[in-house]
Amino acid sequence: MLEILSYGFMQRAFLASALIGVVCSLIGVFVVLKGLAFIGAGTSHAAFAGVAFGFLIGAPPLAMAILFGISTVWVTGFLERNGRMKPDVSIGIFYTLTMALAILFLGLMRTYNPEVLGYLFGSILSVTRSDLKMILVLSLVILGCLTLFFKEFHFISFDQEMAEASGIPAKWLFILLLNLISLSIVISLKAVGAMLVFALLVIPAAAAQQWATHIRSMMLGSAAIGVLASWAGVLLSYWFDLPSGATIVLLLTFIFFLSVLFSPKNRQKKPIVAASGLLHFR
Repeated sequence: MLEILSYGFMQRAFLASALIGVVCSLIGVFVVLKGLAFIGAGTSHAAFAGVAFGFLIGAPPLAMAILFGISTVWVTGFLERNGRMKPDVSIGIFYTLTMALAILFLGLMRTYNPEVLGYLFGSILSVTRSDLKMILVLSLVILGCLTLFFKEFHFISFDQEMAEASGIPAKWLFILLLNLISLSIVISLKAVGAMLVFALLVIPAAAAQQWATHIRSMMLGSAAIGVLASWAGVLLSYWFDLPSGATIVLLLTFIFFLSVLFSPKNRQKKPIVAASGLLHFR
């Protein structure tokens, strides 16, 4: 084990997987509670279209991924805010649109680029120093926003209409949450790839939900599951030359099914409830 950590690429892989595991698992709690899994899937394809466009024009791929992902979120939020279209409908449209754009951009490259496929299927062992810096900066931004608006995100996750009636700018907070989801997807592209990245947002939180009785324990459990599965996936992908993204997602799925089988909720039928005093606002 110590020998593995002597390699620079393994050090970067462990650090990146820890950051990604924590961030995606925490933001994933709100994704699960608010039923935004499909938005995660659609935004991941938009981010990959940005990566492909970046390689096509010679621009930084992660910067283009952020641009495409956040643009999709803002258009979705605008359509929902003005009552013109439900988020799942607009995301369904962007899901196909951005995937078509990604295929178009790949076709326009004319030459085979294996690095692009790393963003599609995941290759955490190839994370560079610049990638790690980007992941660290965006992780701090996401965690900072989650800390600052934790109570508000909690409120709108359970009852957005009540939050709006209480004077909270729920619709704008919802758009902010969508932006944080988009950034979480961007930092995870190199680890698990666009095809599987939304699994990191959904599965750890869904597994933790089987054990937790309030949102704080759900978040702690989700983060623990996300980090442990990510680290185990890195080790298995190194030892057995396996695709890192697929390995991490398979481990998460295994943990989820174990949680369902052995969850005390199967006997007690206790739902997630608000922590005491958590929904009181001034």
